[in-house]
Amino acid sequence: MKLSGKVAIVTGAASGMGKAIAERFAQEGAKVVASDLNAEGVQAVVRGIEAKGGTAIAAAANVAKEEDVRNLVDTAVSTYGTVDILINNAGIMDNFVPAAEITDELWERVFAVNTTGPMRTTRKVLPIFIEKKSGAIVNIASIGGLQGSRAGAAYTASKHAVIGFTKNVGFQYAEYGIRCNAIAPGGVNTNIGTTMNNPSQFGMGKAMSGASNNPRAGEPEEIAAVALFLASDDASFVNGAVVTADAGWTAY
Repeated sequence: MKLSGKVAIVTGAASGMGKAIAERFAQEGAKVVASDLNAEGVQAVVRGIEAKGGTAIAAAANVAKEEDVRNLVDTAVSTYGTVDILINNAGIMDNFVPAAEITDELWERVFAVNTTGPMRTTRKVLPIFIEKKSGAIVNIASIGGLQGSRAGAAYTASKHAVIGFTKNVGFQYAEYGIRCNAIAPGGVNTNIGTTMNNPSQFGMGKAMSGASNNPRAGEPEEIAAVALFLASDDASFVNGAVVTADAGWTAY
């Protein structure tokens, strides 16, 4: 039980990687606060965790809204007394829109969820972590945050920003016993594609130009295993790092 007694917030927990992380953390003894914009979906995840003997609550939240983020963390503290682990998983795609076609509205919406959301949740939990001199943050980035064209311009920039933010927080708060790391998944079988509609043919063609080199798609449970390592004491000396989990896709 690597997370026994720990309280973990997981955003985007109604499906995909977030669901797998919430379930795995509960199996490892964590008290999970599963959050998602999809209230019904995240409640179903919590019921599944409880059916297997785990401890979890559902918290409907849109990480693009400051009030929702505050309520999410406050709910975790009022229910379980503290927060020990934050998993910033919620994210959306950008229809592969290239720079020449992007609108302000799309840019701002993608950044609001993918980048500003993790900043706000991190900002809210840091005083808790600083006071107790411990805490672990894991941001779900992407190989799109390491390379230039695995998605559209907004998604690519938003995930590069998440990686920079991860390193900044990891270094600046290390003396407080706080660790902040990121995972950069490659192609994973999730439903994030449902956040796209009418993708740009030009942008998608450019982004998919290297897809033939992808050895295979991953499963959400494989990313959950990496998140478990980074959130646990097994990773006590890992901080400000980005773990690439892509079956070797970006190694060529």
